[in-house]
Amino acid sequence: MRERLDPESVLREVAGLEGRIEELRRAAELPDADARATLDAALVELELAVAALRTVGGEQGGAAGHTAAAEDERRVLKSVFTDAPVPLFLLDRDAGVRRVNRQAADLLGTSTGYMAGKRFTAFCDLATRAPLRSQLAAVIRTGRRCRVPVRFLGRERPVDAVVTLARVWIRGEPDPMVVAVAGPTTTPVAPAPRSGTAPRSNSIPQGDSVLQGDSVPQGESVARGVDVAGDEAVASLVHRMDVMASVTEMLLDEPVFNETVAARRCARLLATELAEWVVIDLVPQRQADGGGQTAAARNGEGTPRRHVVMGPGEDEDAEDAARRISETDPEPGTLPWTVFETGQSDLRPHAEDLDLLGACSDGRPVLSTIGATSVLCVPVTDGDRAIGTITLAGSGEHGPFALLDLSVCERIGRYLGLVIRAARLYRRRAEVAATLQASLLPRTLPEIDGAELAARYTSATHGTDVGGDFYDAFPAKDGWGLVLGDVCGKGEDAAAVTATARHAVRLVSRWRADPAEVLATVNEALLTEDRFVTAVLAGIAPRGAGMRVTLGVAGHPPAIVVRADGLIRTAARGGVPLGLFGDFEAGLDTLDLAPGDTLVLYSDGVLDACDVTRRQFGRDRLLETLAAHASGPVDDMLGAVERSLLDFCDGDLRDDVSMLALRVLPPSLD
Repeated sequence: MRERLDPESVLREVAGLEGRIEELRRAAELPDADARATLDAALVELELAVAALRTVGGEQGGAAGHTAAAEDERRVLKSVFTDAPVPLFLLDRDAGVRRVNRQAADLLGTSTGYMAGKRFTAFCDLATRAPLRSQLAAVIRTGRRCRVPVRFLGRERPVDAVVTLARVWIRGEPDPMVVAVAGPTTTPVAPAPRSGTAPRSNSIPQGDSVLQGDSVPQGESVARGVDVAGDEAVASLVHRMDVMASVTEMLLDEPVFNETVAARRCARLLATELAEWVVIDLVPQRQADGGGQTAAARNGEGTPRRHVVMGPGEDEDAEDAARRISETDPEPGTLPWTVFETGQSDLRPHAEDLDLLGACSDGRPVLSTIGATSVLCVPVTDGDRAIGTITLAGSGEHGPFALLDLSVCERIGRYLGLVIRAARLYRRRAEVAATLQASLLPRTLPEIDGAELAARYTSATHGTDVGGDFYDAFPAKDGWGLVLGDVCGKGEDAAAVTATARHAVRLVSRWRADPAEVLATVNEALLTEDRFVTAVLAGIAPRGAGMRVTLGVAGHPPAIVVRADGLIRTAARGGVPLGLFGDFEAGLDTLDLAPGDTLVLYSDGVLDACDVTRRQFGRDRLLETLAAHASGPVDDMLGAVERSLLDFCDGDLRDDVSMLALRVLPPSLD
């Protein structure tokens, strides 16, 4: 039929032509693109362009001559849709599905109501969408029938078919429509599923017996179909329960929560079991600590960032695609952004919009890059708000995503969100503990004439509470003071007592030279606290070429003197911990240090460290390590003890470890 195109129609034709040409370009770039089909479609587009140019300014042909034929076609269509034994689709000029018959719905394993209103091309794989769209436009424009090879995305697996397209005129419709007839189909053998993958739905493959002439008796076929459907439904449900259990065990199998590890493990499992591609977007912790996500997003804060992209296998193309997708964050208008803002999950079994997941850095849509036709997206929630999204995308090789997949992923999103919340709380608490712990120790050690100082502090490997160990070196009334102590317990309460004990020792030592008197005064200050403190205090005073050390001990492991020749002397022990009794008495001792001698103070965490058999590091190993490094720098001596300790317990320290050492230097030549 020849028709004159008015300016509005010309603009519409040109816009449609441009859009279809762009789709053909994208389709040609797909790895499994049919070059011949794309070329044929391109030639059709050229023919349409020429035909449109020839009709511009032409006369409107009489449509009345087609009235009888159109009415006949309408009556034929009405009966055909009811009784035809082949799949039939009625499409509008924009390829929207107006109506389908039961056979067409069975072919795709869905319902007639579900398909109505959606794009016909949405039910085809990406490689055939663009050529099909061009052929539909050609049929609408020229009225010539054509046959197009199509790969339908069936519920269970793709179905290859040859579709015949024919233009029809229906009374009451301003534009012509298209009838699509799916001819004899061949259902290819589905690829071997990935390990653990089960069919995504509980429906049975349909269309084979109808379209290929299955010889099995009808009653037997129906019974067999019911059995197969029941078996597949059970297998599908059990598989998803296994996925849920695996995710739960995987996320909780971490003594110390780590959100990056949890997200990557979750993505890897989902990419193995439920989808070809998994993308996880999360709000960084510094942004997630703020207000609500919608207000934050408007202010440019609290926006999700791409965290993990996991694709199928490890081939070069998949890795390149994953890299490009990783370089782009969710943008407003994309599905992950919308799900994050609304907190509502979204399922697109047949994704029509190629820009649904945005575009890569090269401008190519993400869906085209990964060849995905089915998408679902769920929020990652921490119990209070959305902190990210999980997006699954598949090519349809195992059927489109279903509501059961959405339900499973929603639960996984909640699990992952709770783990991330715990990880962030744990990390925040660890940072606070580290900051508080640092404030309880001197930033730097002072310089003491004629002596060399060194210290080591190693926190326990379990837990995030502030430790109770402390040490300090400070000016005293008659020289210098060294103190090392350990508060009973951990946490903020212990930290408060630690600060009180440390600063009280420094303050009192300004006016009192005797360590016993200093400790007695500190004991009075700690009597009101709920925790006790063990400590050793050393008063250092010059004495000839060496130094005299006066020790006060309050229930703490005794100090050690390492002579320059490697001999070891252990100072006296004694006293009771501070803060327990009003009647306090410290253990006392006096030592003389010659040049090269080293005084070592340490916490009980050194002695109590255990190996896997629960043997303690003990006093003998400590003394042997100190003696072996008596001639080296004092910092190297403490480092050797630390390494020996960590090797002994395989890095698993159950208590904090602190050490403080002073070595007398030989007299200078000056």
